[in-house]
Amino acid sequence: VKMVHNGIEYGDMQLICEAYHLMKSVGMSNSEMEAVFSEWNENELSSYLIEITRDILGYKDEDGNEVVDLILDTAGQKGTGKWTAISALDTGMPLTLIGEAVFSRCLSALKDERVEASKVLSAKVTDFSGDRNQLVDDIRVALYASKLISYAQGYQLMMAAAEEYGWHLNYGGIAQMWRGGCIIRSVFLDKIKDAFDEDPELKNLLLNSFFRDVMDKSQEAWRRVASTAINMGIPIPCISAALNYYD
Repeated sequence: VKMVHNGIEYGDMQLICEAYHLMKSVGMSNSEMEAVFSEWNENELSSYLIEITRDILGYKDEDGNEVVDLILDTAGQKGTGKWTAISALDTGMPLTLIGEAVFSRCLSALKDERVEASKVLSAKVTDFSGDRNQLVDDIRVALYASKLISYAQGYQLMMAAAEEYGWHLNYGGIAQMWRGGCIIRSVFLDKIKDAFDEDPELKNLLLNSFFRDVMDKSQEAWRRVASTAINMGIPIPCISAALNYYD
């Protein structure tokens, strides 16, 4: 359960990176993005990771430099996301979003290779010409829908493991535990508890009425974000993996 928590954390962080990358690429300043994340932390996206993203976007060092711009674009990892992906392969469960998050970290770590590649490889992309405010709201919707997909996939893995190893997991209780004080704590974890209260035999969270409704309402914005990112040459491995899984 702790391993799956950490795998979901990998996914959540990569989704936030993709949202940040898109907003930065349409010319938003750190302070503008800080305001956006602050607003998101007051709605359905309210969570610890959104909160600290807001904080780092507004953080300056003693010389007045915006610290987020000084951080090298490479990420390390301790292995728990990798273990989650390996377990998913072992059990035959399609944890596509977490897998992409792990590979994104691997790719980010190849800094020297990426710099060399950028000297010889080019992309034929287009500039963003749409409504920036609409795009930001679309990103909020896509981020939320993708996040729900990630949790649904994580629960698929726990269910498969429970069946294989003869475990009796309290799925609603797990959501409450994560809600209590973990890194992925967020307001919507209560909805997972509600889903299993409604149907203890639930096979996939997406089949619950709350999750199903979010997916239905999110699709237009979600697809706009995916197509905009692709046209601009902005990588969105987790947002697109979530949408591909749903489709």
